[in-house]
Amino acid sequence: MADDSTSAGGGVQSVDRAISILEILSRRREAGVSEIAAEIEVHKSTAFRLLGALESRGLVEQAEDRGKYRLSFGIVRLAGGVAARLDLTQQSRPVCRRLAEEIGETVNLAVVRSHYAVNLDQVRGPSAVTAHNWVGQLTPLHATSSGKVLLAYLDERHRDRLIAAAGLESYTPATITSADVLRVQLGEARQRGYAVTVEEYEIGLNAIAAPIRSYEGEVVAAVSASGPAYRFGEKRMHELAPVLIAGADDISHRLGYVG
Repeated sequence: MADDSTSAGGGVQSVDRAISILEILSRRREAGVSEIAAEIEVHKSTAFRLLGALESRGLVEQAEDRGKYRLSFGIVRLAGGVAARLDLTQQSRPVCRRLAEEIGETVNLAVVRSHYAVNLDQVRGPSAVTAHNWVGQLTPLHATSSGKVLLAYLDERHRDRLIAAAGLESYTPATITSADVLRVQLGEARQRGYAVTVEEYEIGLNAIAAPIRSYEGEVVAAVSASGPAYRFGEKRMHELAPVLIAGADDISHRLGYVG
């Protein structure tokens, strides 16, 4: 049987084995040290050491006096972030469908990931048959309406760190590349409750976004509507802002926000 390696790859191998143990316990519900050692093909002492590390972090626990291990509630803590995002998507979907119909353009749901905005869900409007699929894509915070909304509601120090990490790359002649100009726009977004971009990420593409709040009142996501500049111009975006804001508020209430 293989044992822990002292090479540089030993740490990665241990992580892989620890994950395998979690998968085994998820599948079997309970398993003893010998069973686990046999399945991941390591010495019993290695399996015991790995289980001890997982137990110390609250991810596994011993099942009473039977000498077997099972998953512990620490797993729920780790899954909480994913569950929250799944709940966000599920609660947002019917509202996004309605917004896509009312506005007639593509509606997206986005959150911050590192120094990007990542799109979790998308609903195409009746006029957006050939719309680009943005789901799963990382987009720049400073050049997208969702990104601006997400930046606008961060504390200043956190916001400055994200901007510094990402830089203010130019994507089109209209992209905001001045930190001072961006700060002014973010202040305006907070004041009026929405942000717009006019051909700042892609030439010919405009967008508007509004904030979504968790039950605690924290801005956790942005809902946006985007469309071609010839059809979805600045005037139309500002006219439709109340519709989008109402939709964002509806999603926030579905998440438990009562403000």
